[in-house]
Amino acid sequence: MARRVYSLDKSPESRYLSGLTTDTATIAKRRGKMNKGDIVNEVAKIVATKKEAQEVVDCVFANITTALKGKDAVQIAGFGTFKVAKREARKGRNPQTGAAIDIPARNVPKFSPGKALKDAVN
Repeated sequence: MARRVYSLDKSPESRYLSGLTTDTATIAKRRGKMNKGDIVNEVAKIVATKKEAQEVVDCVFANITTALKGKDAVQIAGFGTFKVAKREARKGRNPQTGAAIDIPARNVPKFSPGKALKDAVN
């Protein structure tokens, strides 16, 4: 089965994302933590209303989630790639009793940062 790769750079939402700026004062107040509300506030600086900004952010996250549910990868140029990895079944231990337990196989989301993001962080 061939995997589809979605690129948000070609979607209508990408024009909103390209103009995001980092308000360092806001992030510094939160001690380096940025949450969904902070992203909405940044997008609201570009679009007409905060409600519209919320819809844009929700749309982007929903599309990423939908693609990952279908085991597809999502590539965002300059940012990174979201993909699904299969975690094999394994044996584990209950830390309280020490009894062996079976941990079932499952799919987990993975993120691989792009070169531009890596360079921006360093």
